[in-house]
Amino acid sequence: HVQLVESGGGSVQAGGSLRLSCEVSGITEGTNCIGWFRQAPGKSREGVAAIDTRGSVTIADSVKGRFTISRDNANNAVYLQMNSLKPEDTAMYYCAARSTGCDLSARRYTYWGQGTQVTVS
Repeated sequence: HVQLVESGGGSVQAGGSLRLSCEVSGITEGTNCIGWFRQAPGKSREGVAAIDTRGSVTIADSVKGRFTISRDNANNAVYLQMNSLKPEDTAMYYCAARSTGCDLSARRYTYWGQGTQVTVS
């Protein structure tokens, strides 16, 4: 069983920064790829960034140049550094894991965390 726990969300002003963390525990063989997704009220879930165990990264165009994803394999943690935040970045942010592939298709991810709220005003 895999557990993912997000942390680091909060409220910031536009232009500010936040760093989200995703801690992975349990049987981690199925977590080759960790992705970050977000969902705003009334909108569909959107893929933000993903990273595999080799460090290969996929970033959504909407956050490219502002968000960075990184991974600490030794500590089973993935981070999302968010800079130059905009009000449209406001959403619940989730991390998710899958065993094969590493794109931003949410339906391909097997395990999901409970989410952390990011609010930009």
